[in-house]
Amino acid sequence: MIRPRTTLVLAMSLDGKIADAQRRAARFSSQADLDHLEARVAEADGVLFGGGTLRAYGTTLSVRSPPLIEARRQRGQTDQPIHIVWSPSGRLDPQYRFFQQPVPRGLITTVTGAKAWQEKAYFDHLWTIPDDLAHTWDWPDLLDRLSAQGIQSLALLGGGLLTSELLRHGLIDEVYLTLCPLLIGGAAAPTPVDGEGFLAELAPRLTLMGCQTVADEVFLHYGVQPLSSAVNLAPSLAPSVGQ
Repeated sequence: MIRPRTTLVLAMSLDGKIADAQRRAARFSSQADLDHLEARVAEADGVLFGGGTLRAYGTTLSVRSPPLIEARRQRGQTDQPIHIVWSPSGRLDPQYRFFQQPVPRGLITTVTGAKAWQEKAYFDHLWTIPDDLAHTWDWPDLLDRLSAQGIQSLALLGGGLLTSELLRHGLIDEVYLTLCPLLIGGAAAPTPVDGEGFLAELAPRLTLMGCQTVADEVFLHYGVQPLSSAVNLAPSLAPSVGQ
């Protein structure tokens, strides 16, 4: 089975932060970047993000532009991609506006994390793993399971731990990165790739595919080179309780 083609889309400060030290929602990008993000979301069959990202924003970005919706219809896609949350704990507030938005929703979680949602209509699809496997996530298998549901392209919107997990398995194909003109600082402020990180000699390498400047922002497009097999042998970081 061919796994979904996965594209990481994010905006960060010039010093590499995606939020401040309190991990509040990052709202420092411009309208041009929001339009860029919506275009990337509109291209995908599914959108994937972590539970921490949902808690920070309480919402997701749906496709609102009529031309983008029409383009999806022309490609044979539904008006909205499915928006998938990765939350091992499954502890999410049903009062989030996310659950009132007109998008299909999915949840990747543990068997225990899924219990609170199984008899409710909040999620259109649940993907689960056994609780005793939650210390190491088999992302190649999970992406194959998404593919089996017709998801052939995936927009990854963070957070840093989820991005680290997929990079570690060599499952990210492209990166769209917006550099925003501010400096956040702070040792505790999250970065695009959290987790245990990579040794420099084993770190994923990128190839620049495009670069554009709009006002004070820089829009970068990279292809991700295949990983060394040694990277895939690195231990997975067990998800934090808050996920």
